[in-house]
Amino acid sequence: MNDFSEVIKNSKPTLVDFYATWCGPCKMMHPILDKLKENVGDAVSILKIDVDKNQELSAQYRIQSVPTLMIFKDGEIKWRSAGVHQADALESKLKEFI
Repeated sequence: MNDFSEVIKNSKPTLVDFYATWCGPCKMMHPILDKLKENVGDAVSILKIDVDKNQELSAQYRIQSVPTLMIFKDGEIKWRSAGVHQADALESKLKEFI
């Protein structure tokens, strides 16, 4: 996934949501990420990666549970956490890297 590596190299923070379509908590993240996008606008990129369709990428980042959220900036992982997070908590974490 060449686009992925280009996006995470950006100096703008990128929040990546590794999810699965069959995962209940992942489904809960969808409206949370929509709200987050409304709040942060273009200051942050948000990507959703389906672990079943992107198994190589999931293996590369050792995704063992979903949802797993990661923040990348300048190609480096700045933060990583598994589970559901609320929009305000994610927004606060992202602002550390803007």
